[in-house]
Amino acid sequence: MKIKVGVVFGGESVEHEVSIISAIQAMKNINEEKYEVVPIYIAKDQTWYTGNMLKEIDIYRDLDLLKRFAKKVTLVKSENRFFLMKTNGVFRKEVTDIDVILPIVHGHGVEDGSLQGFLETLKIPYVGSNVLGSALGQDKVVMKQVMKDEGIPCVDYVWFYDTEYQLNTDEITKKIKKLGYPVVVKPATLGSSVGISVVKHEEDLDEAINDAISYDSKIIVEKAVENLVEVNASVIGNYESQEVSVLEEVMGVDEFLSYRDKYLGGGKKSGSKGMASTNRIVPARLDDKMTSEVQEMAKKVFRVLNLNGVCRIDFLIDKKSKKLYVNEPNTIPGSLSFYLWDKCDKPYCDLLDEIISLGLRRYKAESKKVRSFETNILSNYGGTKGLKGSKKI
Repeated sequence: MKIKVGVVFGGESVEHEVSIISAIQAMKNINEEKYEVVPIYIAKDQTWYTGNMLKEIDIYRDLDLLKRFAKKVTLVKSENRFFLMKTNGVFRKEVTDIDVILPIVHGHGVEDGSLQGFLETLKIPYVGSNVLGSALGQDKVVMKQVMKDEGIPCVDYVWFYDTEYQLNTDEITKKIKKLGYPVVVKPATLGSSVGISVVKHEEDLDEAINDAISYDSKIIVEKAVENLVEVNASVIGNYESQEVSVLEEVMGVDEFLSYRDKYLGGGKKSGSKGMASTNRIVPARLDDKMTSEVQEMAKKVFRVLNLNGVCRIDFLIDKKSKKLYVNEPNTIPGSLSFYLWDKCDKPYCDLLDEIISLGLRRYKAESKKVRSFETNILSNYGGTKGLKGSKKI
């Protein structure tokens, strides 16, 4: 019997369309002899849909058409089984059962632990990092604080909330000036390089910060690395063991690997293949010593942040000083970084099989942990003696 995999994608996120691209790539590469794919699309209004037409990219050109023919559903648990239920007013009808969830979501409200928390509440097996790992991977400030405590090198930075900037603009500007220009301004909890600006002069800082504030309430400003080389490594595993891919050296047309570089093909109209279409050099042009350092650091970040499944760790290297910095992890990377594992003789279908197995293995291990007590401490509760004030309430 095939394992039914619910592939969840979309969501209320500025990376909504990126998620669709990544999910369709995965659904077309999964081993259909072993798995039955059930697409689960979360629209921007957070309504859930399913239907075989959701496996095709063309349906997303007309969202009204999609909503007309796809089934509106909810995910429910009943007697330790999991179902997609079709909703129609007060009536609900079972559509299909689900064995495991494969989240292929990017960004705020889905990748950041929100979706994972919902799945944890249902106790349904799912693939990828848990709530804590997902939350750490999304918040660029907290992740750096955790990594710094573990001795993982990060660039110098300043962070603040939107209201703090509005009230203390001059004070925050002075802190940023101490970093030294150029700096990189980022929304703290977004991905895919959305809302990021490189600022070379102080007079351009306010505009960049306000642009970032339009996306997020928490902002981080980092010292830009000079003589920059950007390299990425993908990691598969769990806290027990990790495997690292070949490294890629990313080549953006902008000053950093931007949203346009990643998903719009530098402005071309030929359509997007997600991160798989980004200009890159594989393997990265690093010597053996630096390659080994990056790969070992990638495994350390993966373990420290409690990640699971497949992720991508992004690095910044000053090629003149040979200094290595961890930029950020991507807990559900664009295209699931399959293009890096292809270079390691691990086809995409094998990659998907491996991360699904990791999710199921974690579920079985967690099921053996003590989460509650059989004893009911209220069985001998002394009636209403402890509720003397209840009548007054």
